Amino acid sequence: MKNLFFLLLMIVSFISYGQTITGQWETFDEETNEKKALIEIYKTNDTYFAKIVNSYKSDADKVCENCKGSKKGQKIRGLVIIEDIKKDGDEYNDGTILDPENGKEYKCYLELEEPNKLKVRGYLGFSLLGRTQYWIRKQ
Repeated sequence: MKNLFFLLLMIVSFISYGQTITGQWETFDEETNEKKALIEIYKTNDTYFAKIVNSYKSDADKVCENCKGSKKGQKIRGLVIIEDIKKDGDEYNDGTILDPENGKEYKCYLELEEPNKLKVRGYLGFSLLGRTQYWIRKQ
């Protein structure tokens, strides 16, 4: 009976782990399909954030020249690009995403399509007017 309980506990833990958006994700260039960046999604209280851990396309000292406010001039590596996302059923909503290439900020929602595939949608106004990327969990 103890072994059965332990096995069930392990299965539930494994399934729960696969259903979280926290962790490291790789982004890809939409035209060339080359790796673009390594992003880390983390949770603080009940809110999710994401920062750039590594940029595969730019040097380590590159800064966000087009960003506004306190992010202007910050290094791309370490830059928080997703802020204030909250879990809402199967989606994560009500936050923003920053495009460090142009410095623009968009509304954002995230949806875990598969345990290792994250749908990231940035949009203006309505979610119909935006762009979707798919991030792959780093193994």
